[in-house]
Amino acid sequence: MATKKYRRKQISPIHSFDNTWHFEVPTNRIKKLKQIILKIKIMPFNKLLAVLLFHWFLLPMYAQEIKVITYNIKYDNTNDTVNNWNDRKQAMVTLLKNNSADFIGMQEVLANQLHFLNQAMPDYSYIGVGREDGKEKGEFSPIFYDNTKYTLLNSKTFWLSKTPTKISVGWDAALERICTYGLFQNKITKEQTWVFNTHFDHKGTTARKKSVKLILRKIKELNTLKKPVILMGDLNLSPKTKAIQLLKSKIDDAITISEVPNSGPKGTFNGFKPNTPITDRIDYIFTKHFRVKNYNHIDRRLSNNKHISDHLPVFSTLTTK
Repeated sequence: MATKKYRRKQISPIHSFDNTWHFEVPTNRIKKLKQIILKIKIMPFNKLLAVLLFHWFLLPMYAQEIKVITYNIKYDNTNDTVNNWNDRKQAMVTLLKNNSADFIGMQEVLANQLHFLNQAMPDYSYIGVGREDGKEKGEFSPIFYDNTKYTLLNSKTFWLSKTPTKISVGWDAALERICTYGLFQNKITKEQTWVFNTHFDHKGTTARKKSVKLILRKIKELNTLKKPVILMGDLNLSPKTKAIQLLKSKIDDAITISEVPNSGPKGTFNGFKPNTPITDRIDYIFTKHFRVKNYNHIDRRLSNNKHISDHLPVFSTLTTK
């Protein structure tokens, strides 16, 4: 992976008669310099210079990339003897670890699957609740986040319905549907990012349209400070539908602005059919205030060529603008 090179700007220390140090710095650094100096007491020059160099040159390097995956993992259907969860779960963990995402949004996750994944990935923590009781019952739409890099500041789950704060089925949906979100802070740079993860209904046409509007309203309500935003999930919608077009009018469909085109299949839903072309795209990553370096539908399989889930994971690398 190419690393962006930063040219060091010349700093000229000038000693004054009151035994303090002043700096001649480029104009665009003056405001930041004042903020830093206000936070520190007078200290030996070498120590002060080290602090300034860290903020000017090293800190921006840490702020470059956020890796994201959205993945419908297929719920643990114990009656499915052909594509059973126990035959898929280890390969799924390997895939996730190999891609080392900062945030992983999952769909169709039952409590036993959630606890298995949580134990198998110790560098991650998760947020989310079961959609049927707001605790452990029913499918989760959890967000796993790298707890070595990020601190959770705020999180919640709301229902995609007319009563989003209550356990409920929305409009013409067949089932309860939810959206889980969190505000995360990078432990080094202190940059904050909103992450939303959801799973739209598979039957309710009105429910899907209304869900888009509800989530956009929630993002606007929460993101008053205009922080970067990631919205991901299984939306059960094709790219040309009006609901997706509405989303694209407000936030970026990451695949369309990716600097490196998708090298995987066109679609994301495979239906556990290993020999059928994957053309149906219903899983998405949307962004706000990000550049998109790459975007990929990952077609990794079991040793017998079976799919790990009936959806492909979607992977993207983002950088803040």
